[in-house]
Amino acid sequence: MNTRFRRTALTVAAAAVLALALSACSDNGKDSASSDNAKSSSTASDTATDSATTGSGDMTGGDQPFGPGCATVPKNGAGSFDGMAKDPVATAASNNPALSTLVTAVKKAGLVDTLNTAQNITVFAPTNDAFAKIPKATLDKVLADKAQLTKILTYHVVGQKLAPKDLESGSYPTLEKSELKTAGSGESYKVNDASKVVCGNVKTANANVYIVDTVLMPKS
Repeated sequence: MNTRFRRTALTVAAAAVLALALSACSDNGKDSASSDNAKSSSTASDTATDSATTGSGDMTGGDQPFGPGCATVPKNGAGSFDGMAKDPVATAASNNPALSTLVTAVKKAGLVDTLNTAQNITVFAPTNDAFAKIPKATLDKVLADKAQLTKILTYHVVGQKLAPKDLESGSYPTLEKSELKTAGSGESYKVNDASKVVCGNVKTANANVYIVDTVLMPKS
């Protein structure tokens, strides 16, 4: 009787130990699976975030205005980059305080409508400081000579839209009928090896604009 009771007790105890062991193994498996799933989810989330960040960078990179002179462009309003993009080029320039002398010259030459109605052009726009490099007497004489003024201003206009990469090493016919040359890379470009682009890749409704620090003079 005692022997049978002992055997039964041992059997029950063994079964209880086995059940506890199986339960522990099961819990460890669940914990391990949960941990693995959490790590997998975290990795997937990080990958998605990295992908989104990279994609955003690709969309915005390389198509924005560049150069030290861009700091003078108004942050808001019609003269800002967003505002200029909505207007044709002569109108857009008239809203930029740094281009007021150029706008005066364009009006004197009667080129406002010509520039505003042209399609897909590039304008190399001299700043007020660029015009200030010309002796006042000479500038006044040019402003009073419509034919000469028109010749100079149309030399600043190319009949196609030029992207920054097009300026790396190029020669382009102007509306004045002669050619200008461009060279450079990255965010540093020159026109005719003399006039620096101080704010490039400015968009208007019908033109790409490169603001330059020296007035360009046709050779003939």
